[in-house]
Amino acid sequence: MQRILEPGQIETLAQRSIPRIRLPDRDRVFTTRAARLRQLAEGNAIGDYLRLMAALADAQHATLAQCATPLPTPDDIAQARAHRMPLVDAAGGPRDDVWIDVLHALCITLEAAPQLPPAVADVLDRLRNAPREHLDAQARTLLAARSDGVDAAAAPFVMAALQVVWTNLASRFAIDDVGLLDAHGVCPVCGTLPVASIVHTEKHYHGYRFLHCALCATEWHMVRVTCSQCEATKDIAYHSIDGDSGAVRAESCDECRTYRKILYQEKDANIEPVADDLASLALDLLMSEAGYHRGSGNPLLWQPREA
Repeated sequence: MQRILEPGQIETLAQRSIPRIRLPDRDRVFTTRAARLRQLAEGNAIGDYLRLMAALADAQHATLAQCATPLPTPDDIAQARAHRMPLVDAAGGPRDDVWIDVLHALCITLEAAPQLPPAVADVLDRLRNAPREHLDAQARTLLAARSDGVDAAAAPFVMAALQVVWTNLASRFAIDDVGLLDAHGVCPVCGTLPVASIVHTEKHYHGYRFLHCALCATEWHMVRVTCSQCEATKDIAYHSIDGDSGAVRAESCDECRTYRKILYQEKDANIEPVADDLASLALDLLMSEAGYHRGSGNPLLWQPREA
């Protein structure tokens, strides 16, 4: 007789059978994202913006190699694990001023890009000359996922600098340093919400769904057909644009009326959570019209939080 497993039993089996955390590969995070953004830009209504973000991802990769932020002490790591807390909680704001130096480096690199739109050049110049107190306030607001007082035009570049700093940290932890949290819908490294989820096809991960952190690119396992916002397991539905490949769908929850994108590597081996989420704005429009709202935003495109 076939055995039918309840959701809690599925979760228990998954914990025993697969690695639960995927730390970012610092050599590939931003280069992979840049390549995917350029691929998705072809024929896309926001193609110019995707190409700009690809140039930004290239600059992030170049800057990452020069980023030097100290890791927490072994005692801090042990305490975070003991209390099931993020290792370097981002909600409290930047850990030091290194991120501002990263931001300036990103701005300088992008300013040298050919055919840079004047409006973008103005934003970059404004960021390079802004008081550090203003930049720190913007960073704290974005990391706390607040919408009040955010400079929407500058937010993607501020977030890009913060991504470099936190990805640098996440990539240097040992896998045994990172424990799962009681709140499964936030990143175990930095406490940030996921931008999307991805169903992998690689060995050891095949068919399993991982949430992808919008800040540090850490991924952590969550059982499929579970809302990544409220963890409900009923009234979950999947939506896509008619005629597309099916590589990107929206997973909606009728319990909390939110959705996040879910990506399927078996449909497209080149998918990348931040890039594919950004390039699929038509799906966001479809979900908005259906009465759902996003569980969290894309770090490279700031929009006011829905009421």
